[in-house]
Amino acid sequence: MPVIRKNARWLLPAFVFMICALIFFASTPGRAVLASGTTRQLPIYSVQKDDKVVALTFDAAWGNEDTNDLIDILDRYDIKATFFVVGQWVDKYPESVKALADAGHEVMNHSNTHPYMTKLSEEQIAEEINTCADKIENVTGVRPILFRPPYGDYSDLVVNTAKAVEHYTIQWDVDSLDWKESGVQDIVDRVLSKAAPGSIILFHNAAKYTPQALPTVIEGLIQQGYTFAPVSELIYRDNYEMDHTGKQIPLGTEETQQEIQD
Repeated sequence: MPVIRKNARWLLPAFVFMICALIFFASTPGRAVLASGTTRQLPIYSVQKDDKVVALTFDAAWGNEDTNDLIDILDRYDIKATFFVVGQWVDKYPESVKALADAGHEVMNHSNTHPYMTKLSEEQIAEEINTCADKIENVTGVRPILFRPPYGDYSDLVVNTAKAVEHYTIQWDVDSLDWKESGVQDIVDRVLSKAAPGSIILFHNAAKYTPQALPTVIEGLIQQGYTFAPVSELIYRDNYEMDHTGKQIPLGTEETQQEIQD
């Protein structure tokens, strides 16, 4: 009994300390952000926009069968898109890279060899990004500022290293899943049902049904009231915060703090 009484003397102070600590962490704004996970270094998945604008993006890593068709389709609707290209793809198809740039599309960075970036060291990540950037700049005369990690594979180190070599890391919030080759209508239905103001929409330049689906997707989005912008014009370069979904939110809006903490 004396031992139990002796130990019990410490229970109440310990309990009070725990309650005070919980109140402190819950009531401190910085702690709340930490608890919600937003202190992670997130890529940009989408952008908060008041107007209905979206970005069409295409990853180019392997084939090149449809690049010219995609250029023609986009030109028909006077839309400028963003193409994320692998350095090795630039080596194989420099004429297509130049054609994209000449048509007014953005040619951005998708790494040099398409590796899983989280398996690389900081030095290797920087080399992958810089080597691809050098190749794009040599062909187009413009150095890319956007980086899309292959397979969507990222970590704090990947995002921070990309930032250190002057690239914004870009993901997507609408995936056409065109690589699954499940048919034109599947692509159309998926994109039109998921698009929202500020969406970044993912396609691939060599997927089987993308050239057939793209006109219907574009016309459907136009009917819904959407316009189009390349990613570099969609995103905010500074004065923004990120919420837990990877959405950019401009500072100074009433929604900023609530969006970040939700």
